[in-house]
Amino acid sequence: MSSHPVTVTINGVEYEREVEARKLLIHFVRDDLDLTGSHIGCDTGNCGACSMIVDGTLVKSCMMLAVQADGATIETVEGLADGDQLSPLQRSFSEHHALQCGYCTPGMLMSATALLRENPSPSEDEIRKALQGNICRCTGYWNIFEAVKAVAK
Repeated sequence: MSSHPVTVTINGVEYEREVEARKLLIHFVRDDLDLTGSHIGCDTGNCGACSMIVDGTLVKSCMMLAVQADGATIETVEGLADGDQLSPLQRSFSEHHALQCGYCTPGMLMSATALLRENPSPSEDEIRKALQGNICRCTGYWNIFEAVKAVAK
């Protein structure tokens, strides 16, 4: 199998690894770099559990090869907190009980983070649209929506 050198900066830390050409970004991040906050849900781009921000754009990392991320700056859910201090969005998820099993939470947080960076004052419809690419089987979405709405300016 063919492998390629890949250099990425994830949450401010640079990583250099040899990566199989066919390895997905989610598997590279979780298996090779041991950053397991992002979850593998479907491997088809439908559930959003693997969402990351790559060079400022929200992506489903099960739909991107690790070699495509060479040279990229990547943010994962591990990078949202500042040390032991949760981000305002993470605190809002906790305060609004916007998680149950927590499997979708990393993807929801990354999707909401991308939205709020692009549009700090989204309408309710814009929040719904930003979250629609994420599947949650536990919460019914209302508390997640309310948590994002509470952080929006």
